[in-house]
Amino acid sequence: MTLNPPTEPQEESLGALVAAASDQISTLVRAEIELAKSELRFDAKRAGVAAGLFGAAAFMAHLCLILASFAIAYALVGLGVWTWLAFTIVTVFYLIVASLLIFLGIRRLKGLTGMKRTLRSLRTIKSGESGLGLATPPAPSGAGQVGSHREPVSPGQ
Repeated sequence: MTLNPPTEPQEESLGALVAAASDQISTLVRAEIELAKSELRFDAKRAGVAAGLFGAAAFMAHLCLILASFAIAYALVGLGVWTWLAFTIVTVFYLIVASLLIFLGIRRLKGLTGMKRTLRSLRTIKSGESGLGLATPPAPSGAGQVGSHREPVSPGQ
């Protein structure tokens, strides 16, 4: 049985080189995808456990809030306020706090941009324009600041 001597890179055909490179690239891509999957599984398990712990803590804090509400109401009763009025005062206080939180939440939702930059990028790719020859746009002057990238959202876009 005769062994063929290894061919020198200069002797290999262009087709063989392209095939070898393609095979190596596909192997590398598959390996990277498997690595990403395993890292994602690990992180997802940790995030799930953390979410469960946060949920349990939130439930316990809610129970404490209920007990504190009763304590405040009975403290007002101890100061001479009628029982029904003391509980009404505590309830109205919580309604005011909830209304304030809803107001702040709505204001935060109005500031959403709706992924304008991603949609613009997808339209560019779909139209076939190549962004390879273009220089990257300079970062805005407030780069790194939270909320500085937001663009106002107008109806009809």
